[in-house]
Amino acid sequence: MKATKETLSPTRVKLTVEVPFDELKPSVDATYRKLARQVRVAGFRPGKVPPRILDQRLGRGVILDEAIQEALPRFYSEAVQAEQVNVLSRPEVDITEFADGAPLVFTAEVDVRPEITLPEYSDIEIVVDPVEVTDEQVDAQLAALRDRFAVLKPVERPVQEGDFVSLDVSATVDGKTVEEAAATGMSYEVGSGNLIEGLDAAILGASEGEERTFSTELHAGEYAGRMADVKVVVRGVKEKELPELDDDFATTASEFDTLEELRADVRERLVNSRKLEQLGQARERLLEKLVETIDVPVPESVLKGEIEARDHRLAHELQHLGTDRAAYLETLGKSEEEFQADVRESASKAIRSQFILDSVIDAESIGLDQGELMEQIMFRAQRLGLQPDVYAQQLAQGDGLTALMADVLRTKALFFLLENVKVTDPQGGEVKLALPQRPQSEESDVPDISDELEAEELNVGEGSSEGSAEKESGEK
Repeated sequence: MKATKETLSPTRVKLTVEVPFDELKPSVDATYRKLARQVRVAGFRPGKVPPRILDQRLGRGVILDEAIQEALPRFYSEAVQAEQVNVLSRPEVDITEFADGAPLVFTAEVDVRPEITLPEYSDIEIVVDPVEVTDEQVDAQLAALRDRFAVLKPVERPVQEGDFVSLDVSATVDGKTVEEAAATGMSYEVGSGNLIEGLDAAILGASEGEERTFSTELHAGEYAGRMADVKVVVRGVKEKELPELDDDFATTASEFDTLEELRADVRERLVNSRKLEQLGQARERLLEKLVETIDVPVPESVLKGEIEARDHRLAHELQHLGTDRAAYLETLGKSEEEFQADVRESASKAIRSQFILDSVIDAESIGLDQGELMEQIMFRAQRLGLQPDVYAQQLAQGDGLTALMADVLRTKALFFLLENVKVTDPQGGEVKLALPQRPQSEESDVPDISDELEAEELNVGEGSSEGSAEKESGEK
């Protein structure tokens, strides 16, 4: 077999493959054997029908055509390997020459990964926000911690902002009781605004045992969109009492003996959190920089496939949420055309990001050892609440393991770049990112485009593209 490659565009090539008839003959013989078992001819046992009889019954041309269809995927795969083609789509195959006993010549046009010229890593500069933690931020964290250790004490006074009240609630629409809106002894924090619109204004200043009424629009249930008359009775009023911020509090709320030790720990945790935020920002800005500065052509078939995949995922998510596309677009404030344009741009950037990272993987020979792979499987299994062996079995059932490995390799490539590009703060000062020893991969907006296609999908003359946190409080 002889194969030659012709570059049609930066993302498409044509393979011309010439196969001597002797190399095709094993497939012809195999076709005869298969048909001999299938075709029933009087006087011959199944599997014993001679080739000349099959030629008479079916025609030599039909048998050769079937042999070619069986052999084409193998010859195509061998040509792809020989010419080192990074395939991105199913090929469009055309048989250009063939006669009985003569060589088979066919062409295959296919989308491929573009060749990318990477810049010098040290010439790439990104700017990130500095890691800053103020005293006010530390104080806010301590205030939140105090709030968790607050106690609720009954008070004999009218309701004020921030109180916790016990309420009996009922509602009617046109005199009909709204069953799902009824509640007895319900606890509510005044001012939180997370229950019924108009409730806060109605109960402010009310005393224990007092009844208040107001009207509001219902947003769920049988009477959604209708105005309801709501009656609330205040059954109890409690105020939140915060502990003193001192050494005793530090001992109660943490493993530290003094408030200063607790404050130092809070500051350190905030610093670490800001470093992680800075690292995430660096990742995003580096990818943006790479996509902006490196010329990366995207095959239309690949882009189309990614857009279709995103539309499919969105439809599934909207169905799960019980809404439709029109309502979703209305919440975004976008027309269908504007939304599709955004999806196309986002998909294009994601594909270009993948191509760039894959080029870095190849250029730097970035690999993945068995220990890293097992670490990733255990990490993701834990995140999904699965046993590692169960998750590994799920990965093995499809192309999940290949996708996981690709994701991890691209994450490693991205962290390699972050180690070698110039990172500064807005004032031009050098920034040392808090890079982990072994970066955990993250599901990102970078799609996984497989470069391996199933051989049986090859068809002559047919080309198809691949294309809310509740506040903690209570009596102590």
